Amino acid sequence: MRVALFVACVDDAMFPGTGRAVTSLLERLGHQVLFPPGQTCCGQLHWTTGYRREAAALARRFTDVFDGAGTVVTPSASCAAAVRSSYRSVARAAGDPELERAAAGLEVYELTEFLVDVLGVTEVGARFPHRVAYQPTCHASRALGVGDRPLRLLRAVKGLELVELPAAGECCGFGGAFAVKNADVSVAMVADKVRHVRDTGADVLCALDNACLAHIGGALSRLRAGVRVAHLAEILASTGEGA
Repeated sequence: MRVALFVACVDDAMFPGTGRAVTSLLERLGHQVLFPPGQTCCGQLHWTTGYRREAAALARRFTDVFDGAGTVVTPSASCAAAVRSSYRSVARAAGDPELERAAAGLEVYELTEFLVDVLGVTEVGARFPHRVAYQPTCHASRALGVGDRPLRLLRAVKGLELVELPAAGECCGFGGAFAVKNADVSVAMVADKVRHVRDTGADVLCALDNACLAHIGGALSRLRAGVRVAHLAEILASTGEGA
């Protein structure tokens, strides 16, 4: 199968290893990964902060870049949710029926949805000999409803010990612009999250969104908690060498 990768702008700028991990994983499973070079931001932040005209422009660019690409896979649950749940609203707000039609024709999956629902696999040949906790990010859980797909994939990873994260359903406090506009509340929320992460005794915390992991990881680092963060794609792409 040919798969188009939407790497997401945060990953492209700050976490390039995640895009490489998705490519490595899908190629290992026998699929051809295409990377349309014109891709930029999906416009999620612009839409949710009220910049409707800018969001519409980015949505048009996204639909143009991925027009005819077929199946699009992204390692960002929040971006997948934005494209699937918000683009039609963006189009209607802009009075752009052509954009609405283009958005309706997109086939965009978050990585774990694609692996479990489209490919029908949970065993991907990964090895990751560490104690791991999983944080279900808000967009993954509430907007996409990924459910236990990430957990099923993690349980199939050789050498991995999956531990339960207390209060896993609680937000980490990032929330895009929320962390900037409501810094004190955001810090209090991530402090709670870090306490729960440390209680697990995990070596690694994983999730489906690097922005959330950056927020939690920064707090863990400042406390010298001895817990590192990793995108789920990086775990699934791991073969145990240098993990």
